[in-house]
Amino acid sequence: MEKNSKIYVAGHRGLVGSAIWKNLESKGYTNLVGRTHNELDLLDGTAVKRFFDEEQPEYVVLAAAHVGGIMANSLYRADFIYENLQIQQNVIGESFRHNVKKLLFLGSTCIYPREAQQPIAETELLTSPLEYTNEPYAIAKIAGLKLCESFNLQYGTNYIAVMPTNLYGPRDNFNLETSHVLPAMIRKIYLAKQLNEGNWSAIRQDLNSRPIEGITGDSSESDITAILAKYGIQPDHLLLWGSGKPIREFLWSEDMADASVFIMENINFNDTYPGEAVTPCTQAMAKREIRNCHINIGSGKEITIAQLAQLCQTTIGYNGEIRWDSTKPDGTMRKLTDVSKLHSLGWHHKMEIEDGVKALFEWYIQNL
Repeated sequence: MEKNSKIYVAGHRGLVGSAIWKNLESKGYTNLVGRTHNELDLLDGTAVKRFFDEEQPEYVVLAAAHVGGIMANSLYRADFIYENLQIQQNVIGESFRHNVKKLLFLGSTCIYPREAQQPIAETELLTSPLEYTNEPYAIAKIAGLKLCESFNLQYGTNYIAVMPTNLYGPRDNFNLETSHVLPAMIRKIYLAKQLNEGNWSAIRQDLNSRPIEGITGDSSESDITAILAKYGIQPDHLLLWGSGKPIREFLWSEDMADASVFIMENINFNDTYPGEAVTPCTQAMAKREIRNCHINIGSGKEITIAQLAQLCQTTIGYNGEIRWDSTKPDGTMRKLTDVSKLHSLGWHHKMEIEDGVKALFEWYIQNL
């Protein structure tokens, strides 16, 4: 990419998209294009076509998606598969029709089977059933990576799909109804600490910044107490979902952004699978099975959910008890990515989880 190349970052206000935008700017890219949801609804195919007609981007980063944690994935199954399929179809389709030079598609490691061999290599894709709780979202992301792969094989495009592990970082989603495990845990433990210490001014400030189901800092003490209790936050303890036994891998969002830009600058589709490069539509290519061309992006390190809660508790300084509600789903018990392909391509993560939790909590406090 040239420093003045026009680069469209779809989802540039989100956790990953904003980090990618910041990384590109820091490396001297000057022609970045972004649109908020209000400015461009990616579910509207006509609007997406009009945008591509007007802007003619040379490169595209598809970081926009309908995302959420285990609760949201369980409740809004139709939304997760429908909206993500629509976004991908519209953006990847218009990228093809407008001859985009390279596209980076961001998926998720939830594409892998529930009982995948650990650590999970790219070759584990479609080898056995998915985790039920996030199956609709996973199927949409599998469709997206296969759309990229298929365009590349048939038409010679240069679309690369990357599968990040659990991400966290600045601009994370702390909405307790839809957030992922780490930001939700940080907020719950912070609120539990304030409730335990009777610090109502801090609780009200938090709820004014990020209301919970319509309850704000201006609500009555009884209403606030009730909504906190609904999410397991009690004066003397915090009740978290699951058993605490699942093992997860986490990656700082700015590391993910750095990996994404590294791939956009240095890696092409032909670098993502073993053997010689193929020529589209040739008989030889048609006889050869080329799959699993996506790239895992992660730290290659893991931590149990209970250990993560302890780390957050220590970082925040919460002295109450953390309990576990084992009647709630755990999700996949272990999910560690094999990042050997990524390492062989020349990229490694920098932020470790201990420093990352501290940095995210500091960001959260500064943005109340």
